[in-house]
Amino acid sequence: MDAGYPDTLLLIDGDWTKATGGLTIPVPNPATGDTIGSVAHANRSDLDHALEAAEKGFHIWRKVSAYDRAKLMRKAANLLRDRADAIARIMTLEQGKPLAEAKLETLAGADVIDWFAEEARRAYGRVIPARAEGIYQLVIKEPIGPVAAFTPWNFPINQVVRKLSAALAAGCSIIAKPPEETPASPAGLVRCFVDAGVPAGVINLVYGVPAEISEYLVPHPVIRKVSFTGSVAIGKQLAALAGAHMKRATMELGGHAPAIVFDDADIDAASRILSASKIRNAGQVCISPTRFLVQEPVFDAFVDKFVTHIKSVKVGDGLESGTQMGPMANPRRIQAMETFIGDAVKRGAEVRTGGNRIGNKGNFFEPTVLTNVPTDARIMNEEPFGPVAVIAPFHGFDDVVAEANRLPFGLASYAYTRSAKTATAIAAAVEAGMMSINHHGLALPEVPFGGVKDSGYGSEGGLEAIEAYLNTKFVSQAGL
Repeated sequence: MDAGYPDTLLLIDGDWTKATGGLTIPVPNPATGDTIGSVAHANRSDLDHALEAAEKGFHIWRKVSAYDRAKLMRKAANLLRDRADAIARIMTLEQGKPLAEAKLETLAGADVIDWFAEEARRAYGRVIPARAEGIYQLVIKEPIGPVAAFTPWNFPINQVVRKLSAALAAGCSIIAKPPEETPASPAGLVRCFVDAGVPAGVINLVYGVPAEISEYLVPHPVIRKVSFTGSVAIGKQLAALAGAHMKRATMELGGHAPAIVFDDADIDAASRILSASKIRNAGQVCISPTRFLVQEPVFDAFVDKFVTHIKSVKVGDGLESGTQMGPMANPRRIQAMETFIGDAVKRGAEVRTGGNRIGNKGNFFEPTVLTNVPTDARIMNEEPFGPVAVIAPFHGFDDVVAEANRLPFGLASYAYTRSAKTATAIAAAVEAGMMSINHHGLALPEVPFGGVKDSGYGSEGGLEAIEAYLNTKFVSQAGL
């Protein structure tokens, strides 16, 4: 156990409580493999209690004015900023990412809360001109109801804060199920809302067996909206379950982002920015660049510079000074990297750097670069979700568009070019929910965040995000 790591409890109807059955789940430190704490394991009676609380909380919270909801949310954001150092350390202990990344994620979470607090006051309806005198035609926005939200371990605060903030801004209550592998930092976030004065029952926090919780909450009549971030396979299952019960759903699923470097690009800048993006959070990022597609005349120069950057990365415990990349979050990711790389090499790929686990304690893996990877290799078709970059050459514009759009994914995409014409053309041609050109400008609170095709639907950012938590009601009124 780690003295600085808190055991995580459930939050139900305003009370931090153990699970009814007393069960807990151990939480390991991915840098050491040691158990550092535990998280309460909810059973069916805990979920029923949370559902009752969410229904009660919704009827209270929906009557709170948008102005007052925004004030409470801004107070929570400021508390999160005040506690950022402590929460960031907890996140590094349970997730592994470098402390600087953990603190940045925590502070960014406060910015997300502030953004949605302001959007709460701008969820406008409208008046539609009538065809006859004395008639008023009104469009009214109303909160959809209690929300069930499910989030992954790669960004313990970033993923849940978007769903939580959008729901609260709209006037909804929520039952959130963050990841059991990284439970304490999301609990720290939620505590900021509780301490800010959000009424009991508005926010409920549960942990347990993910499939059991989702299969019970999603179809339950109390729940009116589902939001999920995670794998495509699980997302499709939950979307189907939500659809069977006519529940509105937001799905932010996996990706396999093409990073396209044209021969007129600034190769120094492209290699530097893309390599830093690749090793961020050990590559465990849904919008991480994964397929690096480089035009033939600059392919060798780009690979050389990219490999040089990757070789200089310091891998270590996220709490150690100077660490640029921490361990992967769990042993499953190590096994996945070894499988991907072994398959690619068997098919003729060349390992330019990395390719191996580091040591035998913790989940450390070398940042890796592969070239000459055929398109039938698994890593060219399945999301790597790790610190492995696959770099391939392309000849012309049509070739790279065909490769970029070959897969069923469509979340993030990137391009580098000095040509305004090429930038406009590639932005139009690539099938993705997001594209960033000559820099990485995704995931700010004020911009849309979501994918197309198998990468899901709906937005978790920008003004579009709050719409998924609102019903549109039309009222036509005539004077008597």
